[in-house]
Amino acid sequence: MDHLDDRAARHAALGDPARLAIVDELVWSDRAPAELGRRLGLGSNLLAHHLAVLESAGLVDRSRSSGDGRRRYVHLRHGALADLVPGGPGSGAGRCPAEPSEVLFVCTHNSARSQLAAVLWTALTGGPAASAGTHPAERVHRGAVAAARRAGADLSGAMPGLLADAPTAGLVVTVCDRAHEELGDREGWWHWSIADPVPSGTAGAFDATVHELRERIGAVTTSRRAA
Repeated sequence: MDHLDDRAARHAALGDPARLAIVDELVWSDRAPAELGRRLGLGSNLLAHHLAVLESAGLVDRSRSSGDGRRRYVHLRHGALADLVPGGPGSGAGRCPAEPSEVLFVCTHNSARSQLAAVLWTALTGGPAASAGTHPAERVHRGAVAAARRAGADLSGAMPGLLADAPTAGLVVTVCDRAHEELGDREGWWHWSIADPVPSGTAGAFDATVHELRERIGAVTTSRRAA
């Protein structure tokens, strides 16, 4: 019965149109509360109430930005919608946009998260992907190269590149809070608030980044198969 109670609480939280709109907005992209309020036309007090209800129901989490520490990002919890439809998988949430011709992943230094995201996207979806940085480093971090190798991918020949020189892409995904905050909330772009493994530098931190990216990409792939 506990699981049924939990599902019922999530259904109740989603019963309000504004909260359902918030969850729809978070299916593919993390958002700062100010971004949600602007996109959905919700005042700060009302938005705070709705986010508190969603968080209490176990649907969303909030984390501190790794760029501007005064900011928070709201994330949809992995699997939070998976069992809400009786008798089968699926969330009933908005579908993934049409498959882009190419995906561009962006972070600040283009030395770890965006490089890993691009190589994993191609490995998991078979689609083309590229990466770039707002302030590229001189080389790809050795921890990212090693983590890619452990994941069955190859970053040994990859080099950081400047965003201004990146190819045109059908979808742009920022995977770094600093890059997202520098570039701004752009229409049609997604943001994945992925923790930076470089400050820690441990194999575990880089493997956790790979795991997070795989889950994010897997959610997109699953939605496309269901479409």
